[in-house]
Amino acid sequence: MLKRVVRILSSSGHWFVEGLLRNCRNVGTALVQIWANKGRSILTTLGIIIAVTSIVTVVSFVEGFGNYVTQMMRGYGTQYMVVHPFFPRGRHAHGMGRLKLNMQDVSAVRAECADVSRLSPFIYTHNAEVKFGDEKAEQIPMRGVSEHYQTIRSFFVDAGRFFGPIDVGSAAQVVVLGRSVVKQLQSDEAIVGEHVYIDGLRFKVIGLLEAKGSFMGDDQDETIMVPYTTALRMYPERRDRVSFLAEATSEEKIDAAYAQITRVLRKRHGLQPGQPNDFFISRQDQALGEFEKIKIIASSILGGIVSISLLVGGIGIMNIMLVSVTERTPEIGLRKSVGARRRDIMLQFLTEAVVLCTLGGCVGVALGYGIAHLGSLHPKMVDLEVPLWSVALALVFSAGTGIVFGIIPAFKAAILHPIDALRHE
Repeated sequence: MLKRVVRILSSSGHWFVEGLLRNCRNVGTALVQIWANKGRSILTTLGIIIAVTSIVTVVSFVEGFGNYVTQMMRGYGTQYMVVHPFFPRGRHAHGMGRLKLNMQDVSAVRAECADVSRLSPFIYTHNAEVKFGDEKAEQIPMRGVSEHYQTIRSFFVDAGRFFGPIDVGSAAQVVVLGRSVVKQLQSDEAIVGEHVYIDGLRFKVIGLLEAKGSFMGDDQDETIMVPYTTALRMYPERRDRVSFLAEATSEEKIDAAYAQITRVLRKRHGLQPGQPNDFFISRQDQALGEFEKIKIIASSILGGIVSISLLVGGIGIMNIMLVSVTERTPEIGLRKSVGARRRDIMLQFLTEAVVLCTLGGCVGVALGYGIAHLGSLHPKMVDLEVPLWSVALALVFSAGTGIVFGIIPAFKAAILHPIDALRHE
């Protein structure tokens, strides 16, 4: 029994080595044929090269911009959610009473939600007017928030300070300015300590926010922030329409914090089972997850559209391989006359097609890397990176193109009769 197992293993090893050597010989023969017809081979693989270059370049641009947006969204925090007052529509809304979300609700959430680490009321207006001397900035978004807002949303100051709990508790008329607002007021960091007028009220500038840049066409630096108590004093009609931000203790606790906030607010608002919420909770982690899905879909669709050009390259490969079969018909007849089998001939020509396409794919990948690198050098361009999966996919598609479009020429060569092939002129 042991001798039989050894004999089987020996024969299997011999078969594996023999097959490996045969494949190596086929690859070597393919490289010799490609080198012998360099000009024709280059022209033949142009379609493959262009297709692979396009795939790698498109994917690198989509991934680069996608990663840029993802990092920016993560920079704004991923553990928080925003709670807004929201009146549901439809027959389920009957009997729900007047819509209300006030500071008592915020205090209850702070006291009863164990998985909520920080809270900040959020009083927002998009049309504040800011004056400084003779300069004026109009239609400025103003946010009335607590001292925790800077940590929740990662809006820190790099000049002066952010307002603290004493400022919030006393409803102090202090303000933190965004960099774009400072530019509109024709000033610089010297404005810290000076006074500006917001909607006719005098505020002391205590800090400047660090630059955030634009996001989806929205200038994040065009904003001003004041204590929410001050904002409620400026806009008393907002007292029963308070939104707030809640930060979970960790990313793993977001679902628990969401459930706790929902339970507390439904209980306080007297909502019965089956009645919809009279508030809406938007979660940053869900927005980030949806964007990741969109990025993957966009990469797949654009890559798939561009990969259609592989068909053009594949047709070129098939044409040139058919020409090669015709030119080498006597060689095929000679090989068959000395014992070559159909599968040997077929494998030889199929290998040539695959090698030709793979070489074109490698050149395309190199060009794609080069274009992505050159694009990244532009000062206003995001960092473009070529994911390894796109390289592997491009090379697999290239080799697959060689197999699909090389099978017909290979089969034509394999079925040639040796005598007819030898007589071919």
